[in-house]
Amino acid sequence: MNVTERPRAILFDLDDTLWPIAPVIAEAETTLHAWLATHAPKVAHAFSIEELRARRMALLAAEPHYHLDLGKLRRAALEAAFAHAGEDLAHIDGAMAHFFAARNAVKPYDDVLPGLLHLADRVTLGAVTNGNADLEVIGIAHHFKVALAASHFGKAKPDPAIFLAACDALGVEPRHAVYVGDDLRLDVEGAQKAGLRAVWMNRTGSSAHVELGIVPDAICTSFEELIAWLEQQLAD
Repeated sequence: MNVTERPRAILFDLDDTLWPIAPVIAEAETTLHAWLATHAPKVAHAFSIEELRARRMALLAAEPHYHLDLGKLRRAALEAAFAHAGEDLAHIDGAMAHFFAARNAVKPYDDVLPGLLHLADRVTLGAVTNGNADLEVIGIAHHFKVALAASHFGKAKPDPAIFLAACDALGVEPRHAVYVGDDLRLDVEGAQKAGLRAVWMNRTGSSAHVELGIVPDAICTSFEELIAWLEQQLAD
């Protein structure tokens, strides 16, 4: 590898790359429904957790622009549910605040925080996400020089624009950056099309990349493997 092609920055996806998100969302929706039962009982009585989720997914299918901001999607779906149930819309803000507090109660994989500390000594770190995790609330914002969210940027992965904007903010050329994520289409293919190298964080040992015909620059099952791969790139 040419010296000029050595990685200077690593950008990370967040949900399901740095922490598992499905159990967090499930718990957040459960606690939200309990909150609704107390503060907006007409909504809780009219709709189960599953029914609220189905209504939200139907809204997303009808109005795909909500892919850019899943928080706005959830709020719009709640507003529709409140209106349908005849509930006081004044409780929407409280419902959203309760949900986001629970949504940000993530637990990073055991190797993530030590891994970020190690990597920060070698390269600049950033984050690019389509989700609505709040790194300040979670307590790890200080690890990243730049963090771009689709909801604020206006474009979502796999659009090359959000990857290129992150590289620009970090002051590196795309060829000097590596993106790490769990989603083959959004993260790996998206980053590669923007000119970055892409590492598939595949903690489950999936072979989906073969089925999809996507070839990551590296496949890692842990931060230990990611660090070993990076050390090899820096040494070449």
